[in-house]
Amino acid sequence: MTMSDVARHAGVSRTTVSFVLNDRADANISEETRRRIWASIESLGYRPNAGARALAAKRSDCYGLISEIATAPFAVDVIKGAQDRAWADRKFLLIAATEGDPAMEAAALDKLLQQRVEGVLYATTWHRPVTLPPAAREVPTVLVHCFDADGVMPSVVPDEVMGGYRATRRLLDAGHERIGLINLDPRIPAAVGRRAGYERALREAGVPVAEDLVLCGHATADGGYAAACELLDRAERPTALFCANDRMAMGAYDAIKERGLTIPEDVAVIGFDNQELISAYLRPGLTTVALPFEAMGIKGVDMLAALTAGQPLGTTPVTIDCPLIERSSV
Repeated sequence: MTMSDVARHAGVSRTTVSFVLNDRADANISEETRRRIWASIESLGYRPNAGARALAAKRSDCYGLISEIATAPFAVDVIKGAQDRAWADRKFLLIAATEGDPAMEAAALDKLLQQRVEGVLYATTWHRPVTLPPAAREVPTVLVHCFDADGVMPSVVPDEVMGGYRATRRLLDAGHERIGLINLDPRIPAAVGRRAGYERALREAGVPVAEDLVLCGHATADGGYAAACELLDRAERPTALFCANDRMAMGAYDAIKERGLTIPEDVAVIGFDNQELISAYLRPGLTTVALPFEAMGIKGVDMLAALTAGQPLGTTPVTIDCPLIERSSV
């Protein structure tokens, strides 16, 4: 069906149909005619050509989301936050999953630009610096859960330092002073930030930072188990463990229980991520710090809307708070 078909069905000119579709305020069209045109549109099943309208209006009312995380545990939260916020502004979100393949990323970006998207969100599974294809500079772009290695594009990331601080502060407030940290790979931003927050909380409480209480668990349940075994087998074992992700906390649970110890009476445990399939179903339930994926998706669209409206944004990453989710392990 074409606009001309609608015009013939409604008994009006094609120009009149165009004015109604585009809601031209200066068009002197009666309410009865407008109703008749909309009835014809519905009856015929007419859909405007989005590509043609985008070319004419120089906007598509669409944003693009490029991500490696479409099938990852947290992907739904990023997508939900971004999609709900975009929809509130009557924008539609086009999603391209790339599995982290640079060639697929470039192809996805090219396809989105062909669709005349007004802006692009680029989201990653884990917090790290990234380099985007050059075409990303052709349209407003905001990075989510990552930051631009060149320091040019705006980004939104979790407040890793405050998250680490909040977890450690919770253990200190529960009376623990000998607190072990089972960290991620020490080179990545999340590990650096979470350890900085851990050390800050200890210093503020007047508790010395003990290097022998900090181990790497390699982000896996097996790594968390091995690190927890090492810490718990020492003559002076820690009374609490801050695990920098929930998978390592799951491994730490096994190490604690194997030694006949109980959680939280003998050893308190806090995780990070709030990966619900783990944290909510461990026994006892795992107290953890949540990565704010939905909030980052919302903020990313807010920033994208500002960019497309011509408002300049800084290149310093915007941080989103990581809340503590209380369960029963402290």
